[in-house]
Amino acid sequence: MTQEPTSLLPVWARATTRRPKTTRRHPHHGAHAAAMEEEGANHRPAASSSSSGGGFLSGFCAAALRRKPITAHATHAASGEGLVRQLGVFELVLLGIGASIGAGIFVVTGTVARDAGPGVTISFVLAGAACVLNALCYAELASRFPAVVGGAYLYTYAAFNELTAFLVFTQLMLDYHIGAASIARSLASYFVQFLELIPFLKGHIPTWIGHGEEFFSGVVSVNILAPVLLIILTAILCYGVKESSAVNTFMTILKIVIVIVVVFAGVFEVDISNWSPFMPNGFKAVVTGATVVFFAYVGFDAVANSAEEAKKPQRDLPIGILGSLLACVLLYVAVCLVITGMVPYTLLGEDAPLAEAFAAKGLKFVTVLISIGAVAGLTTTLLVGLYVQSRLYLGLGRDGLLPLTFAKVHPTRHTPLHSQIWVGCVAAVLAGLFNVHELSHILSVGTLTGYSVVSACVITLRWNDKTTSCHSLGSMSIWQEGVLCLVIIALCGFVAGLCYRFSYATAFMIIALLIAVAAGFALQFRQVYVDPPGFSCPGVPIVPMVSVFFNMLLFAQVCMTQLLRYICLFFL
Repeated sequence: MTQEPTSLLPVWARATTRRPKTTRRHPHHGAHAAAMEEEGANHRPAASSSSSGGGFLSGFCAAALRRKPITAHATHAASGEGLVRQLGVFELVLLGIGASIGAGIFVVTGTVARDAGPGVTISFVLAGAACVLNALCYAELASRFPAVVGGAYLYTYAAFNELTAFLVFTQLMLDYHIGAASIARSLASYFVQFLELIPFLKGHIPTWIGHGEEFFSGVVSVNILAPVLLIILTAILCYGVKESSAVNTFMTILKIVIVIVVVFAGVFEVDISNWSPFMPNGFKAVVTGATVVFFAYVGFDAVANSAEEAKKPQRDLPIGILGSLLACVLLYVAVCLVITGMVPYTLLGEDAPLAEAFAAKGLKFVTVLISIGAVAGLTTTLLVGLYVQSRLYLGLGRDGLLPLTFAKVHPTRHTPLHSQIWVGCVAAVLAGLFNVHELSHILSVGTLTGYSVVSACVITLRWNDKTTSCHSLGSMSIWQEGVLCLVIIALCGFVAGLCYRFSYATAFMIIALLIAVAAGFALQFRQVYVDPPGFSCPGVPIVPMVSVFFNMLLFAQVCMTQLLRYICLFFL
C-alpha cells in the first residue's frame, strides 16, 4: 500500500517550514525520501501541494492531509524506549473478554429488555454480527501493523490522513472517558451492595459513598468510592503490564466461571411462557436495542491496542480479537435467554437485572455469586478500558499531536506513566462528581462511527493505484473515487436505517440499497487490491463494505436526543 511520509510535529507547527536549497543530504537518505515522495504522490489530494507563496492555511491543510508511514515508531521497542512484549495469546483473549463481559451483562441488559423484551437476545446477536465483521477488519490491520500502538487511530492515520485520524481519536476518547466513569459508578454501587450482604452494614452505608448523592438540583452527584477504585486500578496499570495482566486474567476467569454457573442454575428455573411475546414492541425496538448494547463488544478494540506488547503480534492478535468476540457472543446470548425466561421482562430491574432475577426465585446463594461476578466483571472492564486509553494517548504523543509528556514510557516499569495517570484523573473527576449514567447510551454513536472508518481502512490500504488500468474520472483520482464510493455506502446505510426507523416507504430503502450496491461494484472492479502480510480479512472489499453499511444502519437507530448529546459533547 502506498503511504506518504509525515512529520512528527503538530499540524500547527508545520505551516511553511522549508529546507534551504544548500542543505546537503546523505545520498541514501535523499533517494529514500524521493522514493517515498513519489510513492505518496499518487494518493495526495491536489490541495496538499502548496505554492512557494502559500501561507499558514495551505501549510496546515497539507499537514492535516498527510498520512503516516507505519515504520515511524517501530524502533521504540528495540531502543528500550517502548513497551515490552509480555502478552501471549491466552492473555490477549482474556483481555478482550475482560473488556466486554461486565457492562453488557451486569448493567445494560435490564435497560434494553424493558423495551425489547426477550428480544434483547436478538439485539445482542445483531450487535455481535456487526462486530464480527468489524473484528475481521481489526484482525487484518492488527496483523499488518504489529509493531505500533494506536489501534483505530493508527489505522486511520495510515489509510486516510492526520485530520481524520485525530477525529477518530477524539470520538474514541469521548466514548472511553464516559464509559470509564459510568462503569466506575456502577462498580461502586455493586461493591456497596456486596458489602451490604454483611448484616451489620446493611442500610448503614451513606449514599454518597457508593450510590451517589445529588447536589445543586442534580448538577453534581458526589460518589466517593468510584474515584478510589479508579485510583487503585490506575496504580496497578502504572506498576506494569505483567501485573495488570495477571489481575485481569484472575478476575476474568472468575467472572467466566460465575457466568457459566449462573446459566446452568438458571436453566432449571426458566418458564418458556415468559418468552411470549418474544418481541413485544416489534423488531424496531430490537434493532434500537442493538445500538445500545453495541459497546458491550468493544473488547477486541483493546486487543488491537496491545500490538506493541504482544509476544507474537502477527499470529496472536487476530486470534485474540476473534476468539474473545465469539466467546462474548455466546455468553451474552446464554445469559439473556436465561434471565428473560426466569422473570417477565417487565419485572427486570435496570441496575442489577441478573441478581434481581435470581432473588425473585429465592436463589440467594446465586445472588451472592452474581454480586461477586458483577464486581469482578466491571473491574476488568474498567481496567482494560483505562489500559486502552493510555495506549491511544501514547500513540498521539509520539506523533506530536499531543504534548510530548504523553509519549514518555517509564524506563523500568515500561508503562506510559503520564498517559495512564492523566486517563485515571479524568475518569476519577467524572465519576466522582457527575452522574454520567444518562450519557452511557450515547457510547454506541462514536463506536459505530469509529468501526466504520476502520472497516474502510482495510479497503483503502489494499488498493494499489500503480497497477490499475482504470482511468480517473475528470480531476478525481482513482483513490479519491474509491473514498467517494465508501462515503456513498455509509450514507446509504444511514438512509436505509432512517427509512426503517421511521417507517418510510420500502421503495426508499430499496433505492438506498441499490445505490450502495452500485458503489460496491465500483469498488470491486475499478480498484486493484493486493494481499496484505499476515492475517487477511476474507471477502475484501465485500465484508468491509457490508460492515460499513450495517454499522451506519445501526447508527440511524440512535435516538435524536442521544445523537444531539453526543454532538454537543464532541465539539465541547
